[in-house]
Amino acid sequence: MLTLLLGGARSGKSTLAVQMAERQHLPVVFVATAEAFDDDMAARIRRHRHERPAHWTTIECPVALAEAVDAAPADSFVVVDCLTVWMANLMVHGLDRTDAAAALLAALARRTAPTVVVSNEVGMGIVPEHQMSREYRDDLGRLNQQVAALAHTTLLMVAGRATRLDDPWTLLT
Repeated sequence: MLTLLLGGARSGKSTLAVQMAERQHLPVVFVATAEAFDDDMAARIRRHRHERPAHWTTIECPVALAEAVDAAPADSFVVVDCLTVWMANLMVHGLDRTDAAAALLAALARRTAPTVVVSNEVGMGIVPEHQMSREYRDDLGRLNQQVAALAHTTLLMVAGRATRLDDPWTLLT
């Protein structure tokens, strides 16, 4: 029941997550990880709040993501948008990313109702020059792999189109 949507910026992953939630007959809990560090992000957050249906429950959760996932009612369709911003928030706040990721993975594994997690694929470019950027890329890449291992479906979004990502061992056997 877990779906991971990966892709680059403006690839259509968040749009698809919202469309998936709109097609459900379950109550929707939207877990937003963005934190308004500047005016641009504050404007984006306001726009996204306005775009979501009013009857959805929105949990704004920049760091305590595992707790937010656990707090969602068991019979709700949960959208987590997104791990990319959440990982950056953990770094900015100086929190332990390994423990937070482990707690999130455990919370996702406990869910039995449909859950969609959005994250960016940030490992397809050049090696970042700065250590902090490399740590971020590596930590998010590891987390994406771990969530994909739990997920029933993983899609890579490009230009609003999806490619299914399968476990390579199922393709090699």
